[in-house]
Amino acid sequence: MNFKLPYIPDRSKKPRKEGLTMVMDKGLSVRETEDFIDTCAEITDFVKFGFGTSAITTRLEEKLKLYREANIRPYFGGTLFEAFAVRKIVDEYRKLIDKYKLDLVEVSDGSMSMPHDEKLEYIRTLSKQATVISEVGSKQRGVLIPANAWVEMMKTELEAGSFKVIGEARESGTIGIFNSDGSPNENLINTISLNIKPSDIIWEAPEGKQQVWFIKLFGSEVNLGNIAPNIVIPLECLRLGLRGDTFFDFLPKEDKTR
Repeated sequence: MNFKLPYIPDRSKKPRKEGLTMVMDKGLSVRETEDFIDTCAEITDFVKFGFGTSAITTRLEEKLKLYREANIRPYFGGTLFEAFAVRKIVDEYRKLIDKYKLDLVEVSDGSMSMPHDEKLEYIRTLSKQATVISEVGSKQRGVLIPANAWVEMMKTELEAGSFKVIGEARESGTIGIFNSDGSPNENLINTISLNIKPSDIIWEAPEGKQQVWFIKLFGSEVNLGNIAPNIVIPLECLRLGLRGDTFFDFLPKEDKTR
């Protein structure tokens, strides 16, 4: 911060395990990447090359280098992993991870049907090569997964070697942990958080009102993902009580009555 204010919640410093901000890069140019890093590097932990964009992103290696030099961990979206898995060439995907010197990899099954035991084996294998984050939930509208199944999948994926598990919402924020209107599926989220440590979960929350809801529920150190590059600073202000939606959340009780 440029100046001090009392009653600003503590934020852990990078590299951190809580309070993570995962940004979705859906095709930034090198110049846009440089501008993003200039303003947001200190408050961005991971950058995901959304879905399969890494396959067609121009100057990919240059962008990866820029992120790494800025102490931001880049990785390819889980949909790209699934594109290799559905073609039964995951060994080629592993070579790709090495080629681009990625130390973070996402394992998901949101676009394709995959036996969970198979997904767990991919997590075990890839966790020997890089840090794995795994995504739980379907990208297909109308696919309903019972809350207890979410819990069981998250538990077993963490046990298999995932560093964090992601609660699926897509970049639209209208799937998985959210209802079709973008509102939180409170019963599902509450069931998950009662059984899985919230610090082990990255909640996809692309919309501002969704970010507010999670910060009010779990505090400033909640892990949030699928954040647009131009929303990172506004999100950090929400985490610190420097926007109207969370203005009173971190103040002493006597100040909340003003």
